[in-house]
Amino acid sequence: MKSMDSGSSITDILLRRGAISKDKLEKARQDAGPVRIEKYLDQNQLVPPAEITLAVSEYLNIPPVILSHCTPNAELLEHLPVELCIRHSILPMMLVGQTLYVAMGDPFNILALEEFRSATGYTIVPMVVHEREVNDILGKLSTSAQGLDLENMMRGGDDVEVDHNKSDETETLEQTLENVERAPVIRMVNMILIEALRNKASDIHIEPMEKTTRLRYRVDGLLFEKPSPPKSFHGSVVSRIKIMAELDIAERRMPQDGRIKVRALGKEVDVRVSILPTVHGEKVVLRILDKANLASGLSTLGLDDFAHAAMKYAIDQPHGIILVTGPTGSGKTTTLYSCLQDLNHVDVNIVTCEDPVEYELPGINQVHVNTGVGLTFASVLRSVLRQDPDIILVGEIRDAETADVAVKAALTGHLVLSTLHTNDAAGAVVRMVDMGVAPFLLSSCLILAQAQRLYRKLCPFCRTPDVLDAEVLRVNRIDPEFFRNAVIYKAVGCPKCNNVGFKGRGALMEVLTVNALVRDAILHGKGMGEIRDMAIKSGMVTMKEAGLRKVRDGVTSLAAALEVTGGE
Repeated sequence: MKSMDSGSSITDILLRRGAISKDKLEKARQDAGPVRIEKYLDQNQLVPPAEITLAVSEYLNIPPVILSHCTPNAELLEHLPVELCIRHSILPMMLVGQTLYVAMGDPFNILALEEFRSATGYTIVPMVVHEREVNDILGKLSTSAQGLDLENMMRGGDDVEVDHNKSDETETLEQTLENVERAPVIRMVNMILIEALRNKASDIHIEPMEKTTRLRYRVDGLLFEKPSPPKSFHGSVVSRIKIMAELDIAERRMPQDGRIKVRALGKEVDVRVSILPTVHGEKVVLRILDKANLASGLSTLGLDDFAHAAMKYAIDQPHGIILVTGPTGSGKTTTLYSCLQDLNHVDVNIVTCEDPVEYELPGINQVHVNTGVGLTFASVLRSVLRQDPDIILVGEIRDAETADVAVKAALTGHLVLSTLHTNDAAGAVVRMVDMGVAPFLLSSCLILAQAQRLYRKLCPFCRTPDVLDAEVLRVNRIDPEFFRNAVIYKAVGCPKCNNVGFKGRGALMEVLTVNALVRDAILHGKGMGEIRDMAIKSGMVTMKEAGLRKVRDGVTSLAAALEVTGGE
């Protein structure tokens, strides 16, 4: 491999080959920021992938390879660390004596070459390949548990021939059990779970289509498609998951729910399983519940000063009700569990009513609501009140009966925490009144109402300064003075964030403290707008302003903030 600072640069080679114009290249240099220029050109499709590969090959003086024109040696993968191949985008091609030829998506990664040499004991000779090509093949290897025919993958055909005339219903229970116990299916399901944990996914979707199976992971709130198992494996994969969750593998017409405890990558996580029959087979959604993601208390939630002080004051009260609102998946349960972490002491009796119990917390009595046998939130709550509780968590107030019991529990000396589905904090007050709670009762017991959303955090390794668009500010009624002297950033994408530009999520919170003014407004039946205005005058930071503050601090982009607060 030749020295990187001798001869022409990669951009010189691209210019000489006519792959890009000088003007476009200069503009790309300004926009690329810390991202390597050839990466930026590739990610933004400014230069064809083949031209990038050939330019890198000429620059480093190492041969290029097009994977669609050749077949890697599948036997090599049985004796090499596949996990290492996937992590560094390296695909072994052939072994000649003690020299191993490998296709590399990033031949500049000298440390990866050295790690591979140490792990294999061979002399490594790299060849340049487009990173997307090698990742596509390695992705299939990971999700197919390294058990399928690599030659078929390279040809682009089906991994396993699919008989579309055969339905799941024609397979006998004995055949299902026989297929499920085969090693490839077991390895396939294990690898799907491991890859989800490695990518910090919150959900796994295994979806049957007419002729294919689609595998998607939800990472930081967005779904990403991954190389999927063959359609002919779908029934066996679903049955394997049912066995792990102790569900009925013979039942294919009714929805089923279960749980799996998984130990992988040095940690133990709970996986919530939901199976739903569709026209093309059973769809599986696996919700990954990792206790490591739980905040240890309010102080670790990243709240602004006003929100933290208001929440701390609320949970320190001996009795009353605290309401957390927001759409599904906005982190309400995480917030409530963080409150419970701070309240969980040996001299306090805490009982929860949840549907379902998401995380098992030591020292807390958790009850799983089961409406199928008549165990509703209201009936559980009545029983809990006879268990000498100090603090009660109600998973969700869904109806008038639950609202009535929760308010009466708060009025009789208990601290009650619960959730509602409303758009903002003031909406929680109106929603409770709409469900039949008398305003004089609500004004007496409500301590705090909070609304929240989850926003995506910019990747700190590749974010780049951005210029505010005056039209976007005008349409969203944002005062440009809010960002005076601030540096605004936008998403770019790099290997550390899987080329998405975002890594991790945080919570935006709108906290309405019920002071004397707000309490009087509730008592006299004031509308949501008036209650909201009073709360803002008392120091409440609205959801939209909380999001714009994160933009001003460089934590997220304006587009990402408006995704979750634009309509506020």
